[in-house]
Amino acid sequence: MTQIPFSQLSLTPKIERAIGEMGFDFATPIQSEAIPLIRTGVDVIARSQTGTGKTVAFAIPAIEKVDNHEEKATIQVLILCPTRELAMQAADEIRKVARFKTGIRPVEIYGGAAIDKQCIRLRRANIVVGTPGRVMDHMRRKTLKLNNLKMVILDEADEMLNMGFKEDIETILRDTPESRQTVLFSATMPPAILKLTHEFQKDPQMIEINKDQVTLAEIEQNYLDVPHNRKKDALVALLDFHAPGKAIIFCNTKKMVDELAELLAFRNFSVESIHSDIKQSQRTSVMQGFKQGRTSILIATDIAARGIDVSDVDLVINFDIPANSEYYVHRIGRTGRAGKSGRSITLCSGNREVFSMRNIAREVKSKITRLDLPTTDEIKKVSGAKIISAMEEALQIEVKPFFSELTEQLSARGFSYQQIAAAAMQHYFERDMASAAIPHADKMDKESSSSVEKTAGKPKRKLAAYETILIDIGSSHHAAVNHIIGAIVDRTALLVSDIGKVEVFPEQTVVEIPAGRGDEIVNAMAGCKMCGKPVKTERLAGPGKKTGPKPPKSAKRG
Repeated sequence: MTQIPFSQLSLTPKIERAIGEMGFDFATPIQSEAIPLIRTGVDVIARSQTGTGKTVAFAIPAIEKVDNHEEKATIQVLILCPTRELAMQAADEIRKVARFKTGIRPVEIYGGAAIDKQCIRLRRANIVVGTPGRVMDHMRRKTLKLNNLKMVILDEADEMLNMGFKEDIETILRDTPESRQTVLFSATMPPAILKLTHEFQKDPQMIEINKDQVTLAEIEQNYLDVPHNRKKDALVALLDFHAPGKAIIFCNTKKMVDELAELLAFRNFSVESIHSDIKQSQRTSVMQGFKQGRTSILIATDIAARGIDVSDVDLVINFDIPANSEYYVHRIGRTGRAGKSGRSITLCSGNREVFSMRNIAREVKSKITRLDLPTTDEIKKVSGAKIISAMEEALQIEVKPFFSELTEQLSARGFSYQQIAAAAMQHYFERDMASAAIPHADKMDKESSSSVEKTAGKPKRKLAAYETILIDIGSSHHAAVNHIIGAIVDRTALLVSDIGKVEVFPEQTVVEIPAGRGDEIVNAMAGCKMCGKPVKTERLAGPGKKTGPKPPKSAKRG
């Protein structure tokens, strides 16, 4: 598709100026198709995957829809998002697009944040971006009134349905004026989405970006096959060899996220991590640091993946192979954005995972090439080039007399200037060369373990007192850990950090919750639906006791 400059989309001067300052010259395919169509006022269904620029695609028409000359502020645009990270991201993007336009007041509302502060901000808001559960909460409190609403936007509608928000979305839409415009963005079009569009949209116009070309077109995709107990060493070697300006590493569990963060910090990398156990304020701070370049490596779980919107990620590494092709696309879609090229590498261990990787390649219709781990000499060569570059920069700066005097003192003791320079570089850069000692993949000893694992780590987190609940939905119903956690957090007063271990079995899921709150949680979960299935929740065990059915032995742990 031919790229269309934003200057040809008839933007107002103030919005065009803001788009220019955001660094965008050309509209992505979804933007060039969606912006003109949404402006006409018709209901729209846009099928587009994460990373295609859809936030700007709906932000521009949403801002244009707002009458900013109202005497009394009313909510005119409502945007529903599946996660708090996406709500924050969308609100932030709207502020950037509207930075030169007065009277646009977006407010993000989501669980896990102080509701009284949100109530105060809602009094002046004309655009609301929120998660369905918190939007419903404000509607019940009468702090969010939608009688003057002009536009509703459902962002990542398929994921909201997967997380069990179907009934909430239906309730919200029924409480909005029939004259509203309804815009729906979704990566997939399952029957539940089609049913939603039939009920709540009027003659919707469809936009569908070629799935084979979306997100993955500009990404070089690779995989490695390394012994399981040498994956950490392989990860360090890859980071040293590729030296990315910004990289994201995805893991399947929170435990592995924490382990890798400790490992890479020990190796002297600039690294931060996010997962559901980390407080929202800290996650926000981590994301800001990553976006602004203060941190070069971010480690995350899938539940956090949809909230990551950074346009200049060079490399995505799947430390653990993703559960399916959809998760794979969501992960690697963090790179290769806004017309830039990117790279993804997935670490596989053994024939089974290699076979799974080939299945993913077939499903996403992409070529995923096998790589060999960089050799010791290749890593040394890259590291040496980095050292020379750093030294060249240092040599351009005038040396302070103190260090010149020290060099002369060493020379007087019989050391040559070459010896002094080499010793200084070794002292300064030796830790950065640590991964050069990692053996090549085909020579790795499966019985050995990472040297960092033998060092003293951080003290283990003291375990809280938990009891467990049983939910009659599992992997056979396509339920994942993020769906379970999202539904619980939305329907109860729990924060994500309150939830302990989640074990997903084929037909049921066991969840650790704070001790003493079992009855409260079970009552709150009454009538809940996940992945389109009504679910039943019951107490399984409390501290020191066991009740109810016994789950099977095998499970997916989160």
